[in-house]
Amino acid sequence: MFHRSSTARVLVLLLVSIITLNGCYYDNEEILYGTGVDCTQVTAKYTIDVAPIIQSKCAYSGCHDAGAAGGVALTNYTQVFQNSARIRTSTVVNKTMPKNGSLTPTELAKIKCWLDSGAPNN
Repeated sequence: MFHRSSTARVLVLLLVSIITLNGCYYDNEEILYGTGVDCTQVTAKYTIDVAPIIQSKCAYSGCHDAGAAGGVALTNYTQVFQNSARIRTSTVVNKTMPKNGSLTPTELAKIKCWLDSGAPNN
């Protein structure tokens, strides 16, 4: 009888643990709530707004310059456009880039809105 009771307790404990752990997950603020940026109110041109941010915060020596160690150079429009999905994930959604510092809310809004508009070469 003791064996059945012990097995039942273990099963109940296991079930409760699975239910509890299954309810925990990583909430990403951008995915859940968006950025709160109204892109109709944000100017987002590549040459005027986005390129200077990328050049100063991303495409410097040792990061995303011409000799990028990770293979992702962001020195011209074509490279930036080809990596636009990666840029969105790393800067807007996960906020893991840039590695050395962070983007200001204005910089983040400009990049987000430019990406949302299809990342045009304008």
